[in-house]
Formats: sequence, structure tokens, C-alpha cells
Amino acid sequence: MAIVDVVVIPVGTEGPSVSKYVAEIQTKLEEFKKDGKIDYQLTPMNTLIEGDLKDLFEVVQAIHELPFNKGLDRVCTNIRIDDRRDKTRKMNDKLKSVEKHLK
Repeated sequence: MAIVDVVVIPVGTEGPSVSKYVAEIQTKLEEFKKDGKIDYQLTPMNTLIEGDLKDLFEVVQAIHELPFNKGLDRVCTNIRIDDRRDKTRKMNDKLKSVEKHLK
């Protein structure tokens, strides 16, 4: 299982707010979650998505396309992939691993 840190940046919006684009992305991610392909977590600066790497690339492509579907001519998407294959772990497992060292 891999984790992707993704930021979709719509360029050429009417104003500085992009929250309506972020909301649409979250709605799309929820569809993928209901299909059992991913889990995800929205943060103030990005979205974390976990799942099979093949599925994650499909998801990233789908959410990258959403602002284009709203009429924008440019979208910049940044992704960072954490793909650890020696053991299976989820996003929360990584947090727990750090938290145990804080006690």
C-alpha cells in the first residue's frame, strides 16, 4: 500500500480562493473510497491518499482533470509518493509510530 501527498493547483481562477475546486476533488475522492480503492485525508495544505499504487495513479489523474472540466486552461498538480514494500501500513500507522516516541 502506498501513500500519495497531492496538491491540485487550479490556475486562472476568478479569485484567490480555490475551496470550490478542493470540495469537488473531495467529492470525487469519496467516490473512489466508496468503491473500496482508497482512503484519504484532507489537510489544510494538501490531501493524503492511500491505496494500491496503480489505483492511486488513476485517482490522481481523475482529480487533476476536474478543474479542466470547469473551464480552466491550466492546472498544476504536485504529487509525492511514499511506497514502502517491506511491510503493510496505513497513514494512521505512520502517525502512531511517531507518537510512541513522544511518550
